[in-house]
Amino acid sequence: MASAVAAKSGPIAHGEVPTFPVTIIIRRFDPEVDKEPRWVDYDLQMHGTDRVLDALHKIKWEIDGSLAFRRSCAHGVCGSDAMRINGKNRLACKTLLKDLDVSKPIYIEALKGLPLEKDLIVDMEPFFDSYRAVQPFLIASSKPKDGKERLQSAAQREIFDETTKCILCAACTSSCPVFWTDGQYFGPAAIVNAHRFIFDSRDEGAQVRMDILNDKEGVWRCRTTFNCTDACPRGIQVTKVIGEVKQAILRGKP
Repeated sequence: MASAVAAKSGPIAHGEVPTFPVTIIIRRFDPEVDKEPRWVDYDLQMHGTDRVLDALHKIKWEIDGSLAFRRSCAHGVCGSDAMRINGKNRLACKTLLKDLDVSKPIYIEALKGLPLEKDLIVDMEPFFDSYRAVQPFLIASSKPKDGKERLQSAAQREIFDETTKCILCAACTSSCPVFWTDGQYFGPAAIVNAHRFIFDSRDEGAQVRMDILNDKEGVWRCRTTFNCTDACPRGIQVTKVIGEVKQAILRGKP
């Protein structure tokens, strides 16, 4: 793809970042004007180092200031700019334009399964309601030994280390077909964050969380389609994590 971009850009001077034309088609929606979402296309000249987020900035700052989308850190840590790019959930700040097929239009739309507010912005409250419901915090009533910190070995930490990487971007949950069709399903992200504490040796609330997820709208609604694993920008093996929570519930302990 890099060579294709260079070819479209023509000769490149020493030290110059190549540019290339790209068409971005965005599914726009303004609740004050539109009854239904509409697709709007933008023709841009972008650099080989630019990300999808840079293209959105260029549109908003130079072409149409009414374009609405979320973003914050721009480095894949905050999770604010999750959206559907060419039909896949991705972070706009972590997706390089040159890694997409720029010979064709790039389609961008809001995440599925969550209420659309405006353009690329969705209402995240249903997502965070599920997150809060699994009690994603340390529950420990006993005092630590010697009244000091709660010690944990490297091996104990390794058991749940992967699920500490979640940035709550909702890419996994909004890629789940069960979540699309059933607004009551907790969703992958909530289960991932429950896993993080269920398997934490310092936590005493594992049974509470397992009881919460041992519900018709809990882990048993997962159909193992692996959409969530493919969508996670942090590389978390989400489907595997959900399976581990299922096994813990069947065992009656982590």
